[in-house]
Amino acid sequence: MRVLIIEDEQRISNFICKGLSENGYKCTLASDGLSGASIALKDDFEIILMDINMPGINGIDLTGKLRKKEVKTPIIILTALSGIEEKISALDAGADDYLVKPFEFQELLARMRVALRRTSQKDAYSETTITLSNLSINLDLKSVKRANQEIELTAKEYGILSYLMRNKNRVISKADLFSEIWDQNADLDSGKVEVYINLLRNKIDKGFSTKTIHTVVGLGYVIKLPDE
Repeated sequence: MRVLIIEDEQRISNFICKGLSENGYKCTLASDGLSGASIALKDDFEIILMDINMPGINGIDLTGKLRKKEVKTPIIILTALSGIEEKISALDAGADDYLVKPFEFQELLARMRVALRRTSQKDAYSETTITLSNLSINLDLKSVKRANQEIELTAKEYGILSYLMRNKNRVISKADLFSEIWDQNADLDSGKVEVYINLLRNKIDKGFSTKTIHTVVGLGYVIKLPDE
């Protein structure tokens, strides 16, 4: 998953990039607003993190510029400016979130997951059918097919598969899967997630040379084709 970090303080951008890389993200760095704009308009990213006070163009103006250019990538502002006016200006310009420095890195990861989840759900729910090679899921009919063969799933199996398919090519943690599928008052039990993932694999991937459900050790699961 690709992240663009637009930050003029190299120490901070390197720190953020190191932490994100350890969590499965691929980082591209820009040291000022103008180069950040050029990169954001040229390449595709899943999320953009940016400061406000930067050379060339500040983060609020850059956010507005990207939105006018119809860049829909989620943008999280990371800044030492904690005033309500800056927050309102950034959000009005099109930012998805605003996090004040210094911050806990786990909070940044959580806010990124929320922003990505909103985007994926917005995109996915506009589709009736989501496909991955010869695997397809119809969200209206709640039906699943692989190689045109109907696959019967339980409610929880379908819930996990539909969530993975709506977020295909993105690593989903066990905690996120559990909170999405199980009752919100239930205590986290990663073992249950593992059991249902194995059940899904037996129904979805068994007998096919191309596997779709992959484990990312220490991070969670992703549904994708092997070469993606």
